[in-house]
Amino acid sequence: MKIDYKNYSHISFDLWLTLIKSNPEFKKKRNLLFRDFFEVNSPIEKVNEVVRYYDVLCNNINEKTGLNLSTYEIYYLILNALDVDLHANGVERLGEFYQETERLFFDYKPDLIFPDIKLQFEEMVAQGKSINILSNTGFIKGKSLRKLLAHYELTDSISFQIYSDEVGFSKPNNEIFQLVFDQVKSSKKVQKNEILHIGDNSIADYNGARNFGFEAHLLKI
Repeated sequence: MKIDYKNYSHISFDLWLTLIKSNPEFKKKRNLLFRDFFEVNSPIEKVNEVVRYYDVLCNNINEKTGLNLSTYEIYYLILNALDVDLHANGVERLGEFYQETERLFFDYKPDLIFPDIKLQFEEMVAQGKSINILSNTGFIKGKSLRKLLAHYELTDSISFQIYSDEVGFSKPNNEIFQLVFDQVKSSKKVQKNEILHIGDNSIADYNGARNFGFEAHLLKI
């Protein structure tokens, strides 16, 4: 990752398609699990189509509203579209499914986009800079992503992590960038333009950060 950090006191990173990318096998396995767990009476091709549709739609809704549709709300939208009885699948059952999904997630872990990111993070911290993660979530909750970053031994370099499912706001909402600013200010004296947010999404990351007053870098992998 070739970015000039020297003028910034704090660097905020998006996660998906900025630091990590999905294992191509995970979504296939998850959709099969979804079909079998909820006894969906549709071919896997239909399940794939519906899951993909609501994945994109809910992400777009979150960006438009700046709020956060929960993982379970997304599940219910998919189940309804696949004609599965919602009354037979309470929140407890959805929780059981999420636990199975998380196990699958770690069997088919996302890959680091930059294999040397641990070293880069350590170098930033050694230069007196601080780091955070700021990520919108959908099917995978923040609590699982925290475990993933711990697996990759990145958490020692990260001051804090903010996930949309945990705070109720999604990028590009100013509210979620305000949470970053407040957290950074609690440990150091800093101005907005001393904070750089890096991400791959022009709307959520670049425009969101710039509109709030942060500097921004649009990452193109």
